[in-house]
Amino acid sequence: MTEKQDDAKHGREPAALLEEVQRLAIELHPRRKRTLVATLDSSLDRDLGFDSLSRVELLLRLQRRFGVSLPEGLLASAETPADLWQALVEGGAAARGGIAERTHRAEVLAALDSTPAEAATLLEVLDWHLERHPERPQVYVYQDSDEPQTITYAGLARGARAVAAGLQARGLLPGQTVCMMLPTSADYLCCFFGILLAGGVPVPIYPPMRPSQIEDHLRRHFGILDNAQTVALITLPEARNVARLLKAHVGSLRDVTTPQELTNSEGAFVAASVTAGDVAFLQYTSGSTGQPKGVVLTHANLMANIRAMGEAVGANSTDVFVSWLPLYHDMGLIGAWLASLYFGLPLVLMSPLAFLTDPPRWLWAIHRHQGTLTAAPNFAYELCLSKVEPSEIEGLDLSSLRMAFNGAEPVSPNTLRRFSERFAGFGLRPSSLAPVYGLAESAVGLAFPPVDRGPLIDRIQRGPFESTGRAIPVPAAEPQGLEFVACGQPLPGYQIRIVDGAGRELPERQEGRLEFQGPSATRGYMRNPEATARLFDGEWLDTGDLAYIAGGDVYLTRRVKDIIIRGGRNIYPYEVEEAVGDIDGIRKGCVAVFGSPDPISGTERVVVVAETRETETDALAALQREAEGVATDLLEMPPDEVVIAPPHSVLKTSSGKIRRAAVRERFEAGDLGRPAGAVWRQVARLALSSWRPRLRRASRWLAATTYAAYAYFLLALVAPPVWLLVALLPRSRWRFASARVGARLLLRLGGVRPEVEVAEGDALAQTSVFVVNHASYLDGPVLMLALPGEFSFVAKGELEQQFFAGRFLRGIGATFVERFEASRSIADARATAQIAGGGRSLAFFPEGTFTR
Repeated sequence: MTEKQDDAKHGREPAALLEEVQRLAIELHPRRKRTLVATLDSSLDRDLGFDSLSRVELLLRLQRRFGVSLPEGLLASAETPADLWQALVEGGAAARGGIAERTHRAEVLAALDSTPAEAATLLEVLDWHLERHPERPQVYVYQDSDEPQTITYAGLARGARAVAAGLQARGLLPGQTVCMMLPTSADYLCCFFGILLAGGVPVPIYPPMRPSQIEDHLRRHFGILDNAQTVALITLPEARNVARLLKAHVGSLRDVTTPQELTNSEGAFVAASVTAGDVAFLQYTSGSTGQPKGVVLTHANLMANIRAMGEAVGANSTDVFVSWLPLYHDMGLIGAWLASLYFGLPLVLMSPLAFLTDPPRWLWAIHRHQGTLTAAPNFAYELCLSKVEPSEIEGLDLSSLRMAFNGAEPVSPNTLRRFSERFAGFGLRPSSLAPVYGLAESAVGLAFPPVDRGPLIDRIQRGPFESTGRAIPVPAAEPQGLEFVACGQPLPGYQIRIVDGAGRELPERQEGRLEFQGPSATRGYMRNPEATARLFDGEWLDTGDLAYIAGGDVYLTRRVKDIIIRGGRNIYPYEVEEAVGDIDGIRKGCVAVFGSPDPISGTERVVVVAETRETETDALAALQREAEGVATDLLEMPPDEVVIAPPHSVLKTSSGKIRRAAVRERFEAGDLGRPAGAVWRQVARLALSSWRPRLRRASRWLAATTYAAYAYFLLALVAPPVWLLVALLPRSRWRFASARVGARLLLRLGGVRPEVEVAEGDALAQTSVFVVNHASYLDGPVLMLALPGEFSFVAKGELEQQFFAGRFLRGIGATFVERFEASRSIADARATAQIAGGGRSLAFFPEGTFTR
């Protein structure tokens, strides 16, 4: 026990604790300097204004001042300074900080010569490793000490079989769902595989974090468990009371148990039959834009996504993955653990609370285990920049790290730049930073950057992008430019496209809806046919995100449901939220900006909701004026309404994302500290909020259909006379000119104005070979106008036998090639070369089809 702990235990230094608490509270809320008094019984949340991140800061300061390491659970469980005092009195662990301890290197495992490439399920993956190297370490779990618990493949299998036997003894049937509400631990890993071995379907959910927010937490879980028709819940003994509340509200939930009870059950385990098409688990989305939905993921989905991600990053058994990501989230569960298990590489695992209470632990774990791979949301990298002291990382070596993934939330260009600069002196290579993109509907990963490329940041013109969605590059010195981070290219076997509101694919550097296809694409949402129908656009899945593509990379711009359209401009909530959150007196990270339909003006009102602890009228008015000014500067127009609301008005997901849709619903219902309007006005506003998007969609459909009919009319008007001229005119030059006139007429009447640019230094030769992507039947008319002089299309031989197409193509001098019979193909190729040798240019559509 340290001297300060001894003082604390004997009650001599309670003032030191309160001094730290009050100092930080005043730093966070300087306007309350004269009235804020911290006592042992003050509520950290309600009285002192500590949100999640400020609690992290408080614990870090207490640990440094008292020279101890406080329990991880204290971050969530402490409600008053008295709770913190009690933890100090009981005595935390000795402070971590000895450089000799932290520079110790763990063993490096031998490389494997293969992977379970033939495995069809997660259970077959585990069996593959058991047969070859059962005692090979699979996970190093850090919990209550600086030495990890080592879990081998054999140990994982033993624990899983014990859990499976316990579940089967309690009557679990194949296909039934079992909810896991457990912290990061060996029990979590064994329970997940135990449910699979018993034939069940795991449903990971996050444990209660803050007692003060238990109601909102449980209400969200009621919906998840009811939707999944969960029959059993596995949790900790300490959470039994919470579990009983869940059981009371969920009719299907018949059994609440713990890992210890399951493993102590008597009974033999009987292996269930599991195939690639069976559901592996249900991943409930975070609900940042609405209610959580259960993504159905099969074993085949997981195998495909894990293999594709491994191929993209060159993963192999010599890698070491270091993670603190929660296992109830797809990024931690699939990206970190299950992918590591598949490739036979060790996973170094710690809990999210361990990272939050001691951010350097993540960095030192990379150092100690010579980690090559790691992943985290953007806020974690930012936390390391703001909360890690130089003295805490002396001797740190990050040179082993080859890829540090940044995903799961918007990636900040400034965070990437600052993190690279800060840790370059500790061996971090800038090329190791890897912004990525994924979503639960694709299992986890969808787009990864090339290995060793490093971040790409695109700076574009703000005005054109906000008004038309065009991402026009600007010089780095442009003060009003917008910056977006490249989140990589589609994984092998996956496809990405950007479409407009009518489902038409857009060109590069044009913002639209991001859709994807791939072998891990979910078949839909659990017992939610309406949401499943909205997810699919034919064979494509709608991600719910807006993005643009440039140079093959996808640039995420925002969530579709977060879009605010005002006066023809697209307004981005992230910038405004961050800027308003920087105002003294506003709770950082507790600001929501959203659009609310205005039934009078017919447009969207821009609403800013910001939380504060202030209660005095003058202070609230000052905050509102300052927030309005900051928002006006960024938006170049004043927001329609700024609401300064009490704490917990801005709802968040389990991963800390702002639930803008839920905040908007509260705002429109008059439930944000503002007096509710008349009932008829609220009903009218809600009714119009649902009909307006429908009317917009209907008007877009009507406009698209009308234009399509007009285009077909033009084709019917222009094509017959042009075809007759080409068929009957005696000279080739006249026929070609007639076709060109027809193409010009068709495109001009249709409102299409092709623009032709010749790159500098690429002046066209007299005789050229043009190789062209084939995107639509308009390609031919466009080339007729764009290319100089006369030229010959090189067409597939099948067209020559068609009456209308063949007659027309022969008339304008096209040449035909056989694609299937080798001897004729060679002869046609020679004939085509002779045409080019004779001075006539050629135009090829090499792929010869419209498929992607």
